[in-house]
Amino acid sequence: MQFRLTYQEITDLIQKKTGKALPILYGGPHTVRISYDVNVLFKTASVGLDLTVEQINGADITLSYAGGAGIDFMVKTALNHAKSQPGGELIEPLDGNRILLALSKNAQAGTVFDHIDLQDIHFDEQFAIIDFVPKSF
Repeated sequence: MQFRLTYQEITDLIQKKTGKALPILYGGPHTVRISYDVNVLFKTASVGLDLTVEQINGADITLSYAGGAGIDFMVKTALNHAKSQPGGELIEPLDGNRILLALSKNAQAGTVFDHIDLQDIHFDEQFAIIDFVPKSF
Protein backbone atom coordinates (compact mmCIF):
# COMPACT_ATOMS: atom_id res chain seq x y z
CA MET A 1 0.00 0.00 0.00
CA GLN A 2 1.05 3.58 -0.50
CA PHE A 3 0.48 6.88 1.22
CA ARG A 4 1.21 9.92 -0.95
CA LEU A 5 1.77 13.52 0.08
CA THR A 6 2.39 16.37 -2.32
CA TYR A 7 5.40 18.56 -1.62
CA GLN A 8 3.01 21.48 -1.09
CA GLU A 9 1.12 19.53 1.61
CA ILE A 10 4.40 18.86 3.41
CA THR A 11 5.50 22.49 3.03
CA ASP A 12 2.15 23.72 4.38
CA LEU A 13 2.36 21.37 7.38
CA ILE A 14 5.90 22.52 8.20
CA GLN A 15 4.86 26.16 7.91
CA LYS A 16 1.81 25.58 10.12
CA LYS A 17 3.92 23.87 12.82
CA THR A 18 7.05 26.06 12.70
CA GLY A 19 6.04 29.30 11.01
CA LYS A 20 8.88 28.78 8.50
CA ALA A 21 8.50 28.32 4.77
CA LEU A 22 10.66 25.42 3.54
CA PRO A 23 9.97 24.72 -0.13
CA ILE A 24 10.54 21.08 -1.04
CA LEU A 25 11.50 19.86 -4.52
CA TYR A 26 12.22 16.50 -6.10
CA GLY A 27 15.92 15.64 -5.95
CA GLY A 28 15.99 11.96 -6.97
CA PRO A 29 14.28 8.64 -6.21
CA HIS A 30 15.18 8.81 -2.49
CA THR A 31 16.17 12.49 -2.22
CA VAL A 32 14.35 15.77 -1.76
CA ARG A 33 15.86 19.23 -2.03
CA ILE A 34 14.85 21.68 0.68
CA SER A 35 15.54 25.39 0.46
CA TYR A 36 15.60 27.94 3.23
CA ASP A 37 16.01 31.70 3.09
CA VAL A 38 18.60 33.16 5.47
CA ASN A 39 19.40 36.79 6.14
CA VAL A 40 23.10 37.51 5.69
CA LEU A 41 24.41 41.04 6.05
CA PHE A 42 21.14 42.79 5.14
CA LYS A 43 20.62 40.44 2.21
CA THR A 44 18.49 37.31 1.88
CA ALA A 45 20.14 34.23 0.43
CA SER A 46 18.53 30.91 -0.37
CA VAL A 47 20.35 27.90 1.05
CA GLY A 48 19.75 24.40 -0.30
CA LEU A 49 19.93 21.04 1.42
CA ASP A 50 19.61 17.59 -0.15
CA LEU A 51 17.95 15.12 2.22
CA THR A 52 18.19 11.42 1.32
CA VAL A 53 16.39 8.43 2.84
CA GLU A 54 19.24 5.93 3.28
CA GLN A 55 17.74 3.10 5.29
CA ILE A 56 14.56 2.00 7.02
CA ASN A 57 14.80 -0.43 9.91
CA GLY A 58 11.38 -1.04 11.42
CA ALA A 59 10.25 2.35 12.71
CA ASP A 60 13.70 3.91 12.49
CA ILE A 61 14.71 5.93 9.44
CA THR A 62 18.30 6.88 8.61
CA LEU A 63 18.63 10.10 6.63
CA SER A 64 21.70 11.76 5.14
CA TYR A 65 22.12 15.37 4.14
CA ALA A 66 24.43 17.27 1.83
CA GLY A 67 24.91 20.90 1.02
CA GLY A 68 28.41 22.04 1.95
CA ALA A 69 30.27 23.20 5.06
CA GLY A 70 27.84 26.02 5.85
CA ILE A 71 24.93 23.61 5.67
CA ASP A 72 26.70 21.16 8.01
CA PHE A 73 27.06 23.89 10.62
CA MET A 74 23.43 25.00 10.26
CA VAL A 75 22.08 21.43 10.44
CA LYS A 76 24.15 20.60 13.53
CA THR A 77 22.96 23.82 15.20
CA ALA A 78 19.34 23.03 14.30
CA LEU A 79 19.70 19.45 15.61
CA ASN A 80 21.10 20.70 18.91
CA HIS A 81 18.16 23.08 19.21
CA ALA A 82 15.67 20.37 18.25
CA LYS A 83 16.96 18.04 20.99
CA SER A 84 15.53 20.42 23.62
CA GLN A 85 12.12 20.63 21.92
CA PRO A 86 9.16 18.24 22.24
CA GLY A 87 9.95 15.23 20.07
CA GLY A 88 13.68 15.94 20.25
CA GLU A 89 14.31 12.49 21.67
CA LEU A 90 13.41 11.05 18.26
CA ILE A 91 16.39 12.71 16.55
CA GLU A 92 19.85 11.19 16.88
CA PRO A 93 22.79 12.71 14.99
CA LEU A 94 25.06 10.07 13.46
CA ASP A 95 28.53 10.25 11.94
CA GLY A 96 29.03 11.40 8.37
CA ASN A 97 26.16 13.90 7.92
CA ARG A 98 23.56 11.33 8.86
CA ILE A 99 20.56 11.49 11.18
CA LEU A 100 18.53 8.72 12.77
CA LEU A 101 14.85 9.51 13.06
CA ALA A 102 13.93 7.03 15.80
CA LEU A 103 10.15 6.87 15.48
CA SER A 104 10.28 3.72 17.61
CA LYS A 105 10.82 6.00 20.64
CA ASN A 106 7.45 7.71 20.17
CA ALA A 107 4.39 6.05 21.72
CA GLN A 108 1.97 7.32 19.06
CA ALA A 109 4.22 6.25 16.18
CA GLY A 110 4.78 2.93 17.95
CA THR A 111 1.05 2.31 17.85
CA VAL A 112 1.04 2.90 14.09
CA PHE A 113 4.05 0.62 13.58
CA ASP A 114 2.30 -2.11 15.57
CA HIS A 115 -0.06 -2.34 12.59
CA ILE A 116 2.18 -1.72 9.57
CA ASP A 117 5.62 -2.59 8.24
CA LEU A 118 7.29 0.42 6.65
CA GLN A 119 8.89 -0.70 3.37
CA ASP A 120 10.21 2.42 1.65
CA ILE A 121 10.04 6.19 1.42
CA HIS A 122 10.72 7.52 -2.05
CA PHE A 123 9.92 10.51 -4.21
CA ASP A 124 8.74 11.42 -7.68
CA GLU A 125 8.19 14.78 -9.37
CA GLN A 126 5.01 15.50 -7.39
CA PHE A 127 4.84 13.26 -4.34
CA ALA A 128 6.61 11.88 -1.31
CA ILE A 129 5.53 8.24 -1.33
CA ILE A 130 5.46 5.99 1.73
CA ASP A 131 5.21 2.27 0.94
CA PHE A 132 3.96 0.01 3.72
CA VAL A 133 2.42 -3.39 4.29
CA PRO A 134 -0.36 -3.88 6.86
CA LYS A 135 0.42 -6.50 9.48
CA SER A 136 -2.06 -9.29 9.94
CA PHE A 137 -4.45 -8.80 12.83
